[in-house]
Amino acid sequence: MGRRPDADRLQRYGELIPEYPDGLRASQLARLLGVPRSTVMRDLPALEEEGILLMEDEQGRLSLFRIIPDE
Repeated sequence: MGRRPDADRLQRYGELIPEYPDGLRASQLARLLGVPRSTVMRDLPALEEEGILLMEDEQGRLSLFRIIPDE
């Protein structure tokens, strides 16, 4: 069984990513969050489960697609 992503870190993604409308690479996100790139890659599915939908461009940059509000 894998580790559950840190809730505070997941919230930080939702705050950070919109600040970069041109997108961020996973390595840039990792530096900003102070975690390894592998942690960012492992967190991506959890972000979707939390309603934070990202899109990836041709250069591998991630940007906010939309946030689905809690119901």
